[in-house]
Amino acid sequence: MNVESLPEALPEGVDDEAYVIATYFVCANPRYNVYKIAPAIAVEQSTGTWVTVPGETEEVRRTHVAKVIGIYEIPHYEFELPEVTERTYLVQIAFPWVNFGAQIPMMLTTVVGNISMGGKIKLMDLKFPKSFTKGFKGAKFGIKGIRKILNVPERPLLNNMIKPCTGYPPQAGKELFYEAARGGADIIKDDELLANAPFNTLEERIPLYMEAADRAEEEKGEKTLYAANVTDRIPHVLENAEKAIELGTNCIMINYLTAGISVLRALADDPSITVPILAHMDFAGALYESPFSGIASPIVLGKLPRLAGADIIVFPAPYGKAPYLKERYIQTAKTMTYPFHAVAPVFPMPSGGIAQPMVDELIKDLGYDIVIGAGGAIHAHPMGPAAGSRAFRQAIDAVMEGRSIDDAAEEHEELAQSIEASLKAIKEMRDLMG
Repeated sequence: MNVESLPEALPEGVDDEAYVIATYFVCANPRYNVYKIAPAIAVEQSTGTWVTVPGETEEVRRTHVAKVIGIYEIPHYEFELPEVTERTYLVQIAFPWVNFGAQIPMMLTTVVGNISMGGKIKLMDLKFPKSFTKGFKGAKFGIKGIRKILNVPERPLLNNMIKPCTGYPPQAGKELFYEAARGGADIIKDDELLANAPFNTLEERIPLYMEAADRAEEEKGEKTLYAANVTDRIPHVLENAEKAIELGTNCIMINYLTAGISVLRALADDPSITVPILAHMDFAGALYESPFSGIASPIVLGKLPRLAGADIIVFPAPYGKAPYLKERYIQTAKTMTYPFHAVAPVFPMPSGGIAQPMVDELIKDLGYDIVIGAGGAIHAHPMGPAAGSRAFRQAIDAVMEGRSIDDAAEEHEELAQSIEASLKAIKEMRDLMG
């Protein structure tokens, strides 16, 4: 058989622009020969199956077979194998993207698909060629566009998610929205648990919330974006988005993993969707939390939603209630902001139990191009939601001025009380978790 039709190659032997390169972490029983299994997987996920079939000709393989371009055992034994119960590898497979085109569902079917049921195999990264990513429009606004809308050129933005999460009528939400907005929230979003519920519909709440946004803008002299949650089944999610914009919302939100990542892309690519899109992370843990299987979080939470067109991506922060390694958190944020061919950089939005005293660490870790996601720390502030938002802004201003948050708290009662309340809440949460 011609080497060009084999399911393996040197890294230099493949055209980088013709392949999406997947990197996997693999744990295998010592008796398994990964150097034979990996090429078999490459065939299984491209041209063939577990048994030779007549239609899998050499001509078909030359263009369509996936190729193993690297198997790196860690530790990399050279002379003899010790007695071990497991051997671990990094495996790289190059998939011809002509097999699935410039789209995400069939790409994931190819690079994860049946492999996800193969035991301890975790997809660690995907390297996309420029020829592939140019088929995606990416974010309409991204970091630059949202800063322009809000006229905030530098500082971190503040997002509030209305709490309680759900169960309240639109009029109650309007008052909570107004208070958080007038205190200084740049963006206010629905909780991921509230979309177009019968007790609080988009038709009812969007006009009320936008009225509250206008009222707050008159007071504070700053614009507020409202990210209305349009998540639903197809085609209702698209109808919800168009309806939300007609009703006056200036931002929309989608639970992109439960609705489907291609729904996010459809919204971003639709010329009638003329507002930024906030992508929420719920369900992501089901894909990335296992250390041995699934898909690594920087792909699920960063690279894929950015490619699909999100302008802001919510992801877990390690400072609050989310169990997430800080190094993984920082790595994920970089996938949203670092150069990615022509795909625009987008806002990372760390979230999950974030309180005012954490602002210093947040900015040190991720810089100024972030949206700080805060819910309970605003709405549970002892002086009310407006004071909760003000306390965040006071903390942000202090850090940008090179001052400590504790020093700023001596000048601002809102910030001082937020620190005291946060420390108490954190202690209670830790006691609850044992």
